[in-house]
Amino acid sequence: MPRFAEKRFLAFLAALILAAPVSAAEPPALSVRSPDGALAVLFELKSNPAPYLPGIRAYYRVTDKGKTLLKDSPLGLDFLGAPPLGSEFVLAGSNRESHDSTWTNDFGAQRQVRDHFNQLTISLRERGAGGRRLDLVFRAYDNAVAFRYQLPEQDSLKQFTISSEDTGFYFAGPAKVFALDLGSMTTSYESEFRPESLEDIKPTSTIGEPLLVHTSAGPWLAITEADLSDYAGMYLRGVRGVSQALMLRLSPLPDHSDHAVVGSTPKSSPWRVLLIGDEPTALIQASPIILNLNPPSKIADTTWIKPGKSAWDWWSGSFASGVDFKPGMNTATMEHYIDFAAQAHLQYMLIDAGWSPEDDILHPVSAIDMPAILAHARDQGVRILLWLRWDAVNKQMDEAFPLYEQWGVAGVKVDYMDRNHQEMVNFYQRVVEKAAAHHLVVDFHGAYPPTGLERTYPNQLTREGVMGMEYSKWSTRATPEHDVTLPFTRFLAGPADYTPGCFHNATRAQFKPQHLQPMCQGTRAHQLAMYVVFFSPLAMLSDFPEDYIGQPGFEFLEKVPTVWDETRALAGEPGKFAAIARRKGDTWYLGAMTNWDARDLDLPLGFLGPGSYDTQIFADGPQAETDATNLEIRTEHIGREGKLHVHLASGGGFAAVVAPAVR
Repeated sequence: MPRFAEKRFLAFLAALILAAPVSAAEPPALSVRSPDGALAVLFELKSNPAPYLPGIRAYYRVTDKGKTLLKDSPLGLDFLGAPPLGSEFVLAGSNRESHDSTWTNDFGAQRQVRDHFNQLTISLRERGAGGRRLDLVFRAYDNAVAFRYQLPEQDSLKQFTISSEDTGFYFAGPAKVFALDLGSMTTSYESEFRPESLEDIKPTSTIGEPLLVHTSAGPWLAITEADLSDYAGMYLRGVRGVSQALMLRLSPLPDHSDHAVVGSTPKSSPWRVLLIGDEPTALIQASPIILNLNPPSKIADTTWIKPGKSAWDWWSGSFASGVDFKPGMNTATMEHYIDFAAQAHLQYMLIDAGWSPEDDILHPVSAIDMPAILAHARDQGVRILLWLRWDAVNKQMDEAFPLYEQWGVAGVKVDYMDRNHQEMVNFYQRVVEKAAAHHLVVDFHGAYPPTGLERTYPNQLTREGVMGMEYSKWSTRATPEHDVTLPFTRFLAGPADYTPGCFHNATRAQFKPQHLQPMCQGTRAHQLAMYVVFFSPLAMLSDFPEDYIGQPGFEFLEKVPTVWDETRALAGEPGKFAAIARRKGDTWYLGAMTNWDARDLDLPLGFLGPGSYDTQIFADGPQAETDATNLEIRTEHIGREGKLHVHLASGGGFAAVVAPAVR
């Protein structure tokens, strides 16, 4: 909690010495286990340990196969102008339930999603007459645990302002982490997940989600949140005076550092989620739980929502070759991209910044003939997306979205929010609701990571919240090492618009940042693999059209889907390599990527069905170490009994299309 909150909390505990007996009886611990019995969450009301002042408060702990992952960790809410709600509770009741269902996700990485958990709800009441009430809800899945606060409707607590959450994650021993240290809560979440010790996270740190943790007990764990709605987004920090411990931070409202959540009862917090697995790849398999913790779709008819790939004018900027027009933000350039999208069987063309004044999203600039562009797109069977700045959307949404529907625009890319306080979280909600009402899909940029909103509003196809390939235009930060960390960190939260597809591939020695005709680090096969390893229902082909046509590997980009029926994480280690297989219909797509270390992998094929498969392989060529564009394309026949040998060059990759053999 913030320093001022810690002081108020300690003062409140001191007051309890006079207000209540220290020897108050502690009720027995309550627990809930995962369906397979391996994970357990235990809740207990117990005395504060030294060095804290005496008092009774709420704690939880988490075990995996009997090993303690999180020891006693505090729970509570800190209110502005009122005592914290976290101690001197009596147990008012508890309730248990089990749930097992399956739902269909047409826009995800797994089409049939099982929602299987055991749940424990604990009802607490403060001691004394008129005591405030708080419910704690714990869920245990086979590979995750989650919990949330619920404030029931009550006379003793109607209107409130939460200044902080006293939610702790106190680890049982030393741990290694991959931490996104943002330095600020006004952020686009665009930075590296750096390997470090848990002890390196200080009370002054601002760590973004998800946080990947390798515990000393063995299991891997990722901390994130789900169902963020009308609430402040979360960050993590160290705990002053407590080792191996983290405390949750809430994003404050603008100009009010002590105001995080303003509301009234009844009110629920987001879910605090811990994905847990023996290997880091198990967390990828567990990530659909984020969706399960969100409400079902509120859009009754989703047939108009189309995932797919998009041409995009921003990455290449004013670069072009072999064209008879001056490239830029003008009608001729946009129609050229539309022609390419049609030729490449892409579903979309994204017209980025500059098509209108940033503060007026109702009127195109003079160089853009929007009716002509939209008519050309309709003739070519290509849908148009428009870039918008968020503050203009906030002002003109009610006029703009009906206008875009009238024009025939398919969706919007909303940019530069760069914060996740309660008001901004509510802005996201308004955007997807209004967009759905006018049949518009949404891509959020300058955004916080997803928390599962795409289940409730599947017209939100993707969002950024990641340091993506655009950083290659001005820095050396978008490295292969960064790329192979993301599947185990940022992508656990949900889809990310990394904007892959660079065909100006460069080795480590050759790469240099440049805005015009930008390069990217790593091989051509590394870029192809991104379309499988990274998940986004809306995926960019970022380069200029002439950089693709006739180039090795382009045929893979034409084929690869963006949503999937099944996903298997085959192998990987954060920061080193990742290999993932995804199925669409009866065809599997494989992707593997490595950091700057060349490596050989033998990928298991047991996920395949019976019979033989024709496999088209796009691999690093024999000269890929010195010519990053060098790509070897070959075919093989494989079956589920064997393994597929893959060689990855430095900064390399591998992609494959695996289809049942034609008899």
